[in-house]
Amino acid sequence: MTLREPAHLVDSRARTLWRIPPLVVGIPIVVAAIVIAAVLADLRWPMVAVALLAAAACALGAGVVPQWRYRFHRWEVGEEAVYTQSGWFTRHRVIIPIARIQIVDTEAVPLDQLLGLATLTVTTASSAGTVRIVGLDAEVARRAAADLTARTQAHTGDAT
Repeated sequence: MTLREPAHLVDSRARTLWRIPPLVVGIPIVVAAIVIAAVLADLRWPMVAVALLAAAACALGAGVVPQWRYRFHRWEVGEEAVYTQSGWFTRHRVIIPIARIQIVDTEAVPLDQLLGLATLTVTTASSAGTVRIVGLDAEVARRAAADLTARTQAHTGDAT
């Protein structure tokens, strides 16, 4: 096992998943700042500045960051280990040997379900604990969880 870039990108719909939070936060701030600027003449220019800054942050958070994250979020279930890579600014790579896996789990919050996505969670007893692979196709996550569960049961040794 070597620390390397995993083979698979997450599902392309993960970009949509990552775009929603900045839009949900940013758009109301922009609208509120514009309304306040229109109503209160004394605060017009400070609120225009707030609206412009919020719009720029929203555009960056919803346009650039999801594209960047998508390029680097990767995963792979190999013969001997699970490989993950995450991060958009700082990269984080993890290798989890199959024999060390204790719990495999999938989760799909309502927004994930709407997009047909799920999160695969792999837990070990180590201090690193849990790895979450966000943005997988729901069926791919289910199959990977089933495969990992079967493989971990084949290891009869102590996984600690």
